[in-house]
Order: sequence, then structure tokens, then C-alpha cells
Amino acid sequence: MALLKAKVGLAEGRAPGRSSDPKPVRANRLLRLPSCTRDSTAVDSSRLLGGPRPGYGTLQRNTEPSCMEVTGYRSQPWRAALCHACCVLSAGLLLLLFHWRPSLRVRAMCKPCALGRADWVIIRDRFGQRFTARVQTEMLGEGSLEHHPGARLEDRKSSIAVGVADEEESRDTIRLHQEERNVLRYYLFEGLRYVWMERQQAYCRVSALDEGWTCAELHLCRAGLGQQDHSSRRKIYGPNLIEVPVKSYAKLLVEEVLNPFYIFQVLSIVLWVCDAYYYYAACIFLISTISLGLSLYETRKQSTTLRNMARMSISIRVHRADGEEAMVSSAELVPGDCISLPLDGVLVPCDAALLTGECMVNESMLTGESVPVLKTPLPNGGGAAGTIYSPKEHQRHTLFCGTHIIQARSYVGQEVLAVVTRTGFCTAKGDLISSILYPKPVTFKFYKDAVKFVLFLAVLAFIGTLYSMLIMVKNQVPVGQIIIRALDLITVIVPPALPAAMTVGSIYAQNRLKKRGIFCISPPRINLCGKIRLVCFDKTGTLTEEGLDVWGVISLEDGRFMPIIHEPRRLPSGPMLHALATCHSITLLQGQPVGDPVDLKMVESTGWRLEMAEEDEGELPGLQCFGTKVLAMMNPPPEEEQPPDRKHRSPVAILRRFPFSSSLQRMSVLTKHPGDDACWLYIKGAPEVVASLCSTETVPADFSQVLRHYTADGFRVLALACRPLSAVRSFEDALQLTRDAAESSLTFLGFLVMKNVLKLESAPVITLLRNAGVRPVMVTGDNMLTAVNVARSCCMVGPNERVVFVTASPPGRDQPASVKFIPAELSQGEKQPEDAQQWDGRLHLAMNGKSFAVLQEHFADLLPKILVRATVFARMSPEQKTQLVCSLQELDYCVGMCGDGANDCGALKAADVGISLSEAEASVASPFTSCRANIECVPTVIREGRCSLVTSFGVFKYMALYSLVQFVSVLLLYTINTNLSDFQFLFFDLIITTTVAVLMGRTGPARELGVRRPQGALISVPVLGSLLLQTALLITVQVLSYFITVSQSWYVPLNSTVTAPQNLPNYENTVLFCISGFQYLILAVAMSKGYPFREPLYTNVLFLVVLMLLFGLLIWLTLYPLGFPKTLLKLQGIDDLNFKLLLLGIATLNFFAAFVLETALDYGLLGCLRKLRRKKASSKLFKRLEKDLSQQPSWPPLNEPLFATPRMSIAVR
Repeated sequence: MALLKAKVGLAEGRAPGRSSDPKPVRANRLLRLPSCTRDSTAVDSSRLLGGPRPGYGTLQRNTEPSCMEVTGYRSQPWRAALCHACCVLSAGLLLLLFHWRPSLRVRAMCKPCALGRADWVIIRDRFGQRFTARVQTEMLGEGSLEHHPGARLEDRKSSIAVGVADEEESRDTIRLHQEERNVLRYYLFEGLRYVWMERQQAYCRVSALDEGWTCAELHLCRAGLGQQDHSSRRKIYGPNLIEVPVKSYAKLLVEEVLNPFYIFQVLSIVLWVCDAYYYYAACIFLISTISLGLSLYETRKQSTTLRNMARMSISIRVHRADGEEAMVSSAELVPGDCISLPLDGVLVPCDAALLTGECMVNESMLTGESVPVLKTPLPNGGGAAGTIYSPKEHQRHTLFCGTHIIQARSYVGQEVLAVVTRTGFCTAKGDLISSILYPKPVTFKFYKDAVKFVLFLAVLAFIGTLYSMLIMVKNQVPVGQIIIRALDLITVIVPPALPAAMTVGSIYAQNRLKKRGIFCISPPRINLCGKIRLVCFDKTGTLTEEGLDVWGVISLEDGRFMPIIHEPRRLPSGPMLHALATCHSITLLQGQPVGDPVDLKMVESTGWRLEMAEEDEGELPGLQCFGTKVLAMMNPPPEEEQPPDRKHRSPVAILRRFPFSSSLQRMSVLTKHPGDDACWLYIKGAPEVVASLCSTETVPADFSQVLRHYTADGFRVLALACRPLSAVRSFEDALQLTRDAAESSLTFLGFLVMKNVLKLESAPVITLLRNAGVRPVMVTGDNMLTAVNVARSCCMVGPNERVVFVTASPPGRDQPASVKFIPAELSQGEKQPEDAQQWDGRLHLAMNGKSFAVLQEHFADLLPKILVRATVFARMSPEQKTQLVCSLQELDYCVGMCGDGANDCGALKAADVGISLSEAEASVASPFTSCRANIECVPTVIREGRCSLVTSFGVFKYMALYSLVQFVSVLLLYTINTNLSDFQFLFFDLIITTTVAVLMGRTGPARELGVRRPQGALISVPVLGSLLLQTALLITVQVLSYFITVSQSWYVPLNSTVTAPQNLPNYENTVLFCISGFQYLILAVAMSKGYPFREPLYTNVLFLVVLMLLFGLLIWLTLYPLGFPKTLLKLQGIDDLNFKLLLLGIATLNFFAAFVLETALDYGLLGCLRKLRRKKASSKLFKRLEKDLSQQPSWPPLNEPLFATPRMSIAVR
């Protein structure tokens, strides 16, 4: 039977099959998933359907990155018995293969079957990795797992148990599954639970069961779940725990020992013992044991630390449907539970939607942002009630697991209530822990090439083995000795310490970064830093200072803008002053105001002061003054602090806040004045958005001109508006009002102008990056003209470089989508310069989030060209920032992202190298975290990345050449039926090679960031050319030394009737020992090049001292080997001083030849070869696009609209 596969929605928790073919299949309503092109003719032999089975198909690779393939298998006893027999007959080798490849075990012991009947599943994730999981079953009550969004709450509560087919489905389906009617089928993968959905015919994340809830339905959960409903959900969702597996030392030992590296080590040790290399075998065994012990300790320590960080079990009060309340463990929580939050704060044990009250939450664990965030109740009533709840869209109303509620305030009733929406690994914290436990694999060509090269060395070892076998057969060596010596060559040519040696550069770089306040939680990404070609920067808090200073207020009088007032406290009492004083999300924490820095500066400029109820007060403030309950009250400054001509005496109450939303780009508040029956709404946000919500007659005609004047000068401008609401008279009325109804038909009030100060470090760093060929890009949520001004100020756009705005419009009723390229000087009302030569040819495109969205959807073919030239992206939402990073990666850029960790979390994680500017020691928002809140960390990380990458290349080449040196020496000695002695191997492997490989990586990065980038591929002309030429050189030197030795008059041939170590010491062994020893040190110097990516060799003092000591030791062993060292190493005494000086001369020539070769390869030799070779098109898409654009000087066509074609619209990215 062909394999039957289904796709599983991952990233969004989406049930598979929802985007499937809507056509019905026979009489049932099962949805069909896209079928696999490879298995399109597969037919299921079950009685469920007569044709191709619905719900089994494979989404093609990379079509949808959030999908994975799942294949079902059913256990077969006879297959399992046969496999066990084969394991015994193969002396456990088959068992070892099954341990390395668990999917092979499942395929061998089971047969493919329909997913709904599977005992095992094989999962192939979007990176091509395969995993296995056992399908578990659990008995449940009557009902169905599935529900439809929009169903009544009562129906949902009763349908959360599991079942299979409903009455409308075919009888065959019911007959097939009637014996399993009350069985829940699920499997666990990466901590997440996937349950079988019969209607979708696929496994989906358990969190998909609660998708589609509306805000109103969540508010109905305030009554709580009944005990029976809770028990059913508990079985389906499992415990609310984020369990990090911590294996015992015994299990870790078995798994580690069964690693191919340690198996290779064990077999090598056995081989060395058989060949009488007892001391060497004992030393390697001791070192491996210590290394294994340390590895087990570190692994278990890290797992324990992560488990302690993830584990959370607290007692929390839960409401039940019968009106009772109970204190339960947080592990017992399930989606739908209504929990009561203590007013003095608590760690949030799950994801929950806030129903009543307000919470001040510290989300630094998730975002790295230290500023507390105010959470307000989920909207209820009116149009908002029917809105589908989404943790992303409603993040200002969602409490995320692992965050800390600093304080909670209740304004209706006595409790702050929230409804549980997600538990366990489905929560935000669970997603974080999962990303740490199961990180995205780092796909770097360097690592792939390293594996290929090791395989090449293995092939070389096989050839050497055949040669040695022929030689030893010719020399009539016993068969057992031939086998041992032939296998011994494999241990020589394949260096077991190679993987560890290659990480040395990253470890040193990580420690150097830590000393400079840059923390890295993903060391493999350090090498990726060396290949960065483009860095995206957030603006506010990254390029500019976090806190904005109020520059002034521009209010209206008779519908016209008045001159700017630099001190807002001098404003007359009225809507503008009240808007500035109340339209914020500030709260009091231990008597101190906390909140968004912009809000704090704005309120500070007015002099008004916030007053809120204390936790121990039974009554909220303002009840007598305003005649209703209030959230907070803004009091005017004391009279002595007010301007002489302005006396404000009346406070203003805040009844409700509509928090700032990135998608809406605004926030608003409902307020009440003493003695007024009606309430007022004040709104603050992006000028374009606020103006669109205002009545046209209230917006001045010169709105755009004034806005452009200030934004072009780099100021951040916010618009304010107001509206009286006569229908809202009380706190309760305010809670019932929907946001859409409130934020309409507004009266425009004016502008708040804030000064956005550029950080001192920004301009020099951006200039440095541009000079080094690293392209900087700005991605911000701010106004376009402000962003362009900051881009010019920080040298992202040069003084003589042109900016062109990309304006894209979605399709209208009578015309398709269009895009237009408008020069910045024209958009600002300036005349286009007649002399176009004043521009130096460099063109920068700039666009906003709306245009970016239109380009993505309707101009997919044009978007890559625009991205290659675009420098400024304004009004970008957090999701669009992530999409931009992914789009740039599709152009083959190695993308860096630098942001403050709050709105940039998605982009920081999506980038190849994400750098978060955070005060935390290690932010989980990105692989790198800088404690210093400026962008100086970016060139530092790039320099360290280049240094680490070059070090990795150098260490790899050194380890490969070390193996080849020893391989050549051993082959030469095998030819004359001898070998190196036990302690000679130890001297080379431990004293020289290990010491050199460890210390080689201590060399720091170059101080200058140059234009050149290090190689990223091992299988390349420079690397292979270096290895081949150095190998030829070392072979020549060793063979020359051998023939010079045998030509001496005092030479005595060795006893070839016996093998080593019986025929040691001898002249051949001693000479090759001395020469190869020098070669190890010569290669260490040749592979430790400094310029242009690392500091010179002499700056690595410890390495230099060790090299000098080892050179001195080898010179002494060559000239005057005396006493114990001579006996220990089994060296033959040579009395001819001239010959020994000749050996030193050969080593010196070898040194200069190796050094000249490496220098020639760096400077010109390979360049000449490239010129002779036919030039190929670059494999990087962005390079090909840049080349094409350089040949099109007229692109882009200015002021000419381009319309989307059907082909462009279909090719949606």
C-alpha cells in the first residue's frame, strides 16, 4: 500500500484541512486535503471510501512553511519478531541502526496504514528532519472533539468530549469506528499534543479546538466550567505543565556512548590495544571518559536549569458553573476555566483573556522589554462582541504565560477575572521553551561541506587501507596484523576531535562578546554573523533615543493652525489640554507612574498628575465628584506651579481606555468632567489615521503641508482629536461602548510634536557598515518623512543620494492595483532639479506598510527589484517586519535584525542574526542580546562572526592537514613494515595537535571592518587549493627526508621481519617523527593568518609562547635527544650533526614554502585562475538582480504608474 500522509497545521495551531477542497466526497462531509504529487495514484483499501481517501496528502516542500508531513503505521507482530531476531543475529548492529534512525525501526516493524488507525506516526518537519511518535489512546465520554466557530456556548461545552462520525456521515464510517466511539487518539511531538480530528481526517494541535471563539463567548465563560466539563477537557488537553525532560545519568550515558563519535572512539581504543599501543589507548580512554563525564554533567545541568525555568505550579482561585469557587493547582487548568487574579500580582500560569479589571504586566521574559504593559479587559458588546478572539490581535487584552502581573485593579465587583485560552506548550511561554528545546536547525554551507570533506577523508582512508594491505601482504605480514594495521589507518585519517575543534572559534568569540555586554544563546549563529550582508534597524529606541522630548503643541483656532506652543502647560483649559493630560495608558505602581515613555513625557509636559485607587481602598476615587465609578483621575498641577495667566482647578476622570494597537495605530480614552452629564472621547495616534476618523470640515486644509514640514525635519508627530458622547453617562455605559462606535465623527484638535533625538553612536556605525559593504535598512512604525529624515541624519542615505517613494494602491472597482515611483522632492512640494547630475547615482526607495502589503499581493514579480533598492520602510506593523525579513532572505541575503525586542520579536527571531537591545542578560527574543542600548554591537558581532568563521576554517584545515601528515607518515612507515611508537602518537595528538587546535582560536577579531567577507564554503577553490598544495608539499618533504636518510653512509636498514613496536627504534621512524613534528607546527602558523579578519598572530601571546616552546622542544629532540625522552619516544640516536642540521634546514624550507603558498593563495594566485576561468552568474539572487538593475539606469520609471497584470497578481508570495 502506498504511504498515506496528511499535513498538520503548526504555526497558527490551525486544524489541517480547513483550506482544503470544499467539494463533498460521497455522502459524508469530510474535507479533502491537497494530495501529494508523488502519491497521487495511492488508493486506500479500507472500506471507508471507494476512491482515494480524503485527508491523506502531502503538501509540497516549502509551499507552506508551517506544515509538516505525518505518515501512519500500524504494528505488525510478525515484523517485530523478525526485527528482534535480526538484531540478535547481527550482534546488535541492527539495534544500533534503529537507535540512530528511529524512523527505520517504525518502517521495519509496522506497515503503512490510514492515519486514523495508526499506532505509530513518522513526522517529517519543514526542515526535512524525521521523527517518530507513538499514538496514545484514552477513553472519554460521549460527544465530539470538534465544534464549529460560532456555536452556542452550551453546545461547545457538551461537545468537547471525543467521538467520530455524526448522524449525517456515511454508515460505513460509523461501522468502521463504532468500536472506538469513546476513544481519544493523540500523539505528543515537541511537547505539543496533536489529537485526531475525524471530520478533518487529520491530526491537529489541541489548541485548534478553541479557535474561533468570539469575544462575547469568552465573556460568557465568566460563569466557569462544570466539574464534568472540566474533567473531559483535562483528559483532552492534558495537564497545564511545560515539562522539560531531564534524563537520568544512566540514560544519558547510554545515549552518548551510542553516539557514532564514541562508538568510533571505543572501536579505535580496542584496535590500539590489539596493536599493543597500550599507553596511547589508556590516555585516549581517560580523556574520552573525562570529556564524556563533563558532557553528561553539562547536558543534565542545562536540562535541569531549563526545567526549573519552565516549571510553574501555583495555587489559583477558579470559578465553577455551580457558583462555587475553588483553590486549585495551576496544573489543573484547562481552556475555558475562569480564574480570579490576586490584586497584589502573580506569575501568570497560562495564556488567558482578561475579562474584568486592569493589570500592569512585566513581559520582559518574552519580549526583553522592561517597560510594564497595561492590559485592559477584552471588548464586549456591540460589534466587538462578534470579533473572533486572537492572541495577536488582542494582545493588549491577553495575559501571557510566564509574564508577571505586577499589580491588578478591579473596578467592577471585587475580582479581576480572566478566562484561560491556552495551556502547556500551546502558551506563549511553552512556545518559547519549545524553541529552546527544539531550535530551528542552522543551515550553513560550511557545516554541510565539513561533513562532505570528512567523507572524502574516509574514502582516502579506504584507498590507503588497500595500499597498506598490498604492501603488508608483499612483506608477508600475518593476516591478523594486516587487518589491525589496515583498520588503524582509518583512525589516523578521520580525526575524531574535528567536531570539537571546529567549535573552538565560536566559544572564544562567545566569551569575548560576553565581556563586551553582548550575550549569545545560540553559538552556531556566531559563524553566520560573518556572512551578514544586510542589517535591518528599528528606529525608535534603536537608532534614536527611547524617550522622546515634547517639542511643542500645534492647536487649532477657527479651523486654522496656530503657532507652535513649546510649553503645553500654558495651553488654555479645553479639549487640547485635556487630551494631552488624559489620553495615555499610564498607571501607578507603588505610587510612581509607569507606562509608555511617550505617554510619560506627554503628561509630564502638562504638569497634570495621575490619581488612582489604592489597593486597600474599598471605594474608587471620584465617586462623589463625578457621580460614577472611574478608573483614574487626572488632577491639574498645584496653583503655584501653574502659569500666572492659566488657572486649572477641575480634575478630569478616565472611565475607560482603548489601548494602543499596532494595527490601528491609535489609542483613545473615555473621560468625564465634574458636573457634566456627557462624557468625552479623546484620541491620539498616527496623523493620517486620526484625520481619517475626523469630520472633514474639522481638518484644516493645510493639514498635509504642516505635517510634512515637521516630519521632514525629523520630528515625531501625533495627532489628537475629540468627541462628546452624550449617550455615555456612567462607568457602566462606558464599558458597553464599542471602539468602532466611539472612534468616529471626531473633531480634529491639532498636533503633538515630539523631538526624536538620534543616538550619538548611530551615524558612525551606519557609515562604518556602508563602507564595509553591509547594507543598512530602516524598518519602523513611524511616519515616512520622519523615517527618511532620520535615515539622512544617520547617514543611511547620503547627502547627494536620491530618495524615491514607492506608492502602491490596491485594486479599485474599475482599475487594477497600481504602483508609482515618486521622487521625494516632488512629494514634498519641491521642484525636480533640472540638473540631474547632482545625484551621485545611488538611489534609495522608501515605502510604507500599506504599499508593502499591496506589492506583496499584486506585484510579486516586481517586489524583489524594489527590495534590492529599498532602504526605508515606514508604518510597518510587527507582522510586516517579520515578512520583510523573510522576503529579504528569499533573495539570498544573510539578514541581521537589530531592535529593542518589543515590537520586533518576530523579526528578531526570523532573521539569520537577531540582536536585541535589552537590559536583560539574555533575552529570549533573539539569539543575541546587547546590554548597551545602541547599535555599536552590530559591527562588533559582525567582526566576531568573521573572526570565528575564519578561525573555524583555519582549525578545520589544520585538523585535516594534521590527519594527512600522520596518514602520509604512517603509509611511508607501513611500506617498510614499521610504524610510529605509542608515545610518539601521544606526543603528536596531545602535546602538539590538541594544544595548537585549542589555542589557535584565541586570536581576536581585526579592529577594522573591511569590505572583504570570509569564505562560507569549504568545498571551494581557495580552500581545496590550499589543502591540495599543502598536502603535496608535506608529502614531498617527508618522501625527500626519507630518501636522504637511506642514502647516508651510516644508515643501517631496519629489521623488516618483525613489525612495530618490535623493530623500534630505527632511523626511518626517527627522521619522519622529527620532520612531521615540525610540519604540525608549521601548518599551525600557516593556518593562523591574521589579516584581514583577525588580529596578527603575535597578539595571541599564549599561542605564540606555546608554539615557541614546542619548536624549541622539537629542535632539542632533533639535535640532542638524551635520556628519558629519547627512551620514552623510542628515538634512534644519530651522531651525524650535519645531517641533523640538514633536517632543520628542510623543516625551515618547509616553513617558508607553506607560508608563501598561503600568502600566494590569498594575494593573486587564485585571482589569476578566476580571470582565466569563464565567469559564472552568481548563485545569489540579489547579486543577479543588482547586476540587472545596474544595466537599467532608467529604472525605476519615475511618476509613471505601473498596473498589476494577472500574472503578477497570481504569483502571491
